[in-house]
Amino acid sequence: MRTIVIGAGMAGLAAARELQHQGGEVTVLEARDRVGGRMEGGQIAGHPIELGGTWIGEGHAAMYGLVDELGLRTFRTFNDDGELLLQLHGKQVRLPSHKGATPRLNPFALADLVQGLLRYDRLVRGVDPVRPWTHRRADVLDGQTMETWVRRNLRTPSGRAYFRIVTEALFSADTSDISLLHALTYTAGNGDLETLVSVDRGAQQDRVVGGSVLIPEGMAADLDVRLDSPVAGIVHDDTGVRVTTRDGEVHEADRVIVAVPPTLAGRLDYDPVLPAWRDQLTQRVPAGTVIKAFAAYPTPFWREAGLNGQAISETGPVKVTFDVSPPGGEVGILIGFIEGGDGRRWQRLPEAERRRTVLECFTRYVGDAAAEPTAYVEKDWTAEEFSRGCYGAHFGPGVWTSYGDVLREPVGRIHWAGAEYATEFVGYMEGAVRSGRATAREVLAAGQVA
Repeated sequence: MRTIVIGAGMAGLAAARELQHQGGEVTVLEARDRVGGRMEGGQIAGHPIELGGTWIGEGHAAMYGLVDELGLRTFRTFNDDGELLLQLHGKQVRLPSHKGATPRLNPFALADLVQGLLRYDRLVRGVDPVRPWTHRRADVLDGQTMETWVRRNLRTPSGRAYFRIVTEALFSADTSDISLLHALTYTAGNGDLETLVSVDRGAQQDRVVGGSVLIPEGMAADLDVRLDSPVAGIVHDDTGVRVTTRDGEVHEADRVIVAVPPTLAGRLDYDPVLPAWRDQLTQRVPAGTVIKAFAAYPTPFWREAGLNGQAISETGPVKVTFDVSPPGGEVGILIGFIEGGDGRRWQRLPEAERRRTVLECFTRYVGDAAAEPTAYVEKDWTAEEFSRGCYGAHFGPGVWTSYGDVLREPVGRIHWAGAEYATEFVGYMEGAVRSGRATAREVLAAGQVA
């Protein structure tokens, strides 16, 4: 059986490897001049950085397995030897970095935040991340935004600010952009909220020595990957598929796996056209907005002040930072994220103004030395033609209950894969790999039936 895979991101490469391992003939068509999709390597001050997907964490067995298989190594995100900064409602506190640390707020704000977290956790435990639309109150949960829930369940400015910052950090979208059911589904598929926001035993625990992009590069080594081959359209019928690239190349196969974000999948030309429900779905799952900004320094000087480089603040545009220095700390590298509504506004400004403001944020978090980096790099993922945003798609109100049951459903010989389609670790590299492998098995099973 011959299969065409569209997209050489983690899902596409995982699907292709699985199919090839089972004896299938596979060609991967990638629009970019590189593999990796939303994982991309870069450099600053002579050291590798991750312009895209960065961390491997708790429960990411498939990713750790690939690291071992490809002969790579991981190292811990700098965390245990310093404190993180939390700025809420005009107050700044330093917190222990271990998982489970609770912000030191005034008693009323702390009680409000704790009860909000407990309420959210109870809702998460009641949601099936594979079939969230079957929840007995799915219409109610999906009929409101995360912002609606925050306003109804948090009473203090600090409590509300915390949930808004976390939402931006996880979805690169605002609480008003996403449905409550989507937030709960995403959280349930990744364990719990504490794991999602943590480093130690959390989703940001480890990085790959040399950069995470080494994983897709290693995965692609033994595959037939055609770079610079953006797909224009797919002709499909009961006998097979014909995939045409923009430059007119035609690839025929038994089946095709579309392993690109849903919004981009909806822009391809299909003959016959996709069912109305599928096209409507792709119009309702936009990508998030994020600009990643890096600054390099001669040393990770914040560590000397007892800080680990992590900051969480309600004042932007950079509201979240991490220390992404190399394993030996030869230089200091900070990363800051401009996300959601902040990203939508700040991406329109001149780069020099963004740089100045990013460095002002870094200075507010770790000290005056942050104002004078030796190098600065930024990446606006919404400007990427073949991503149009990161980290992944987010679902607005009504999407899960209207289209959840057909999200992963193939259309004839067209199958779907990606982090958005994952049932576990949705939105992460781990989810993309699991989705790709599951879709490959789906294709193999369909081929046997045919």
